[in-house]
Amino acid sequence: MSEIIVENLSKTFLAKDGSVEALKNVNLTIGSGDIYGIIGMSGAGKSTLVRCMNFLEAPSQGRVLIDGKSLGDYTEKELRKQRQDIGMIFQHFNLLMQKSVLENVCFPLYIQGKKKAEAHERARELLEIVGLSDKQQAYPAQLSGGQKQRVAIARALASDPKILLCDEATSALDPQTTASILDLLKDINQRFSITIVIITHQMSVVRKICSHVALLKDGQVVEQGLVEQIFTHPKSAVAKELILKDSGSDAKTGAPRSKIKSGEKIRIVFSENSAFEPVIANLVLTFREPVNILKADTKNVGGVAKGEMILEFIKDSANVEAMKQYLADRGLAIGEVTEDV
Repeated sequence: MSEIIVENLSKTFLAKDGSVEALKNVNLTIGSGDIYGIIGMSGAGKSTLVRCMNFLEAPSQGRVLIDGKSLGDYTEKELRKQRQDIGMIFQHFNLLMQKSVLENVCFPLYIQGKKKAEAHERARELLEIVGLSDKQQAYPAQLSGGQKQRVAIARALASDPKILLCDEATSALDPQTTASILDLLKDINQRFSITIVIITHQMSVVRKICSHVALLKDGQVVEQGLVEQIFTHPKSAVAKELILKDSGSDAKTGAPRSKIKSGEKIRIVFSENSAFEPVIANLVLTFREPVNILKADTKNVGGVAKGEMILEFIKDSANVEAMKQYLADRGLAIGEVTEDV
């Protein structure tokens, strides 16, 4: 296990028409053995940040510390050795198409000077862990997307890394395959105590696997903390937008939610305690006023079921603030909805 600390990190790229600030004064602490999510829209700086974590991109300012030692203090030779402790998997797998599955996993072992027999033995162990023992002699072109990513994960584990960086590792996969890959990563985290950093633009990925998350916008961290806290009480506009996008279609039909423009809308999240009371029914009976339920769903947040609803009050209601307080008094988390639902 390894702890990652990012201190005052900035990265500026020089271009013909000027400079581009990809990262601006980023500060993060990723605990040893954690599964940490870094999320944001396209262009937020996520991939640049993860490449700075293994110094594939050298920061313009600031430091990246692995177990207390700054990567910037290493010589080139020391840095190459340090990178053996930092595995990485990518959105598009980056497999050697002319090599078999077994040889793809062996590749980093050969680079380390392992003999063929030893490399094959280790590769077979890893392919069993990722569920591909029967695909050793297959070639990447013969595999599904999920199987290719499993090969990439096995290859990343070949050097026994302490850290695994995942750059949009599930973005090219369908939801069912994504879920199976995330389950595999969680199993690897628990089995080998590897610190995992997940770079993604999907809140559903963060909800399922991560314990902590940082949200990036325009190269800056706008919010960070426990996934459960941010899901329940999002503070930044980015967090609210990503959570609403995550809830963007009906859980059963997949149909887009209709846009209804009338009274004020709020988002409520049910805790374990509040889920046992018919809160909405009692709210209507207490205030003798209808409430429109625009959306109701249950989300898995770190293995805990969280109920959420988008409610709409009647237009120009004088009871809105009192109704919000009624809900808050019963243990519900309440957030604003600033966009059409």
